[in-house]
Amino acid sequence: MSLSYLLDTNIVSYFVRGIHPEIGKRLIRTPLDEIAVSAVTEAELRFWIIGRPPNACIRVSVEDFLMRVPSLPWDSGAAQSYARTREILKRQGRVLSSEDMMIAAHALSLGLTLVTHDQAFSFVDGLKTEDWTVA
Repeated sequence: MSLSYLLDTNIVSYFVRGIHPEIGKRLIRTPLDEIAVSAVTEAELRFWIIGRPPNACIRVSVEDFLMRVPSLPWDSGAAQSYARTREILKRQGRVLSSEDMMIAAHALSLGLTLVTHDQAFSFVDGLKTEDWTVA
């Protein structure tokens, strides 16, 4: 198998909190070598848990998840994709947060499907998305 999916921060957050059980079912059916997160998602997750006690359930769940799912470095290809995508969205009058723009650009640069529950990504031309919160 080969890498197919880049998981957005909201999908990982829902999974570790047990929200939308459909995500867990889909993760079980998907080989681990087909999924990854962007280093940007890793950063958002680490920021989310940084103030929590070391034994907090959410913190442990995030750390466990990040040990199992690779975090892909944000590289020059992602940066180039970011610049193009940001310019296109700017001309269209559309706005994404910087982090979401970076995650979308990362998925685009690698030709991966972004797994997200965020409909704002539908504005990004050429970005393949799937929502694993629905059966």
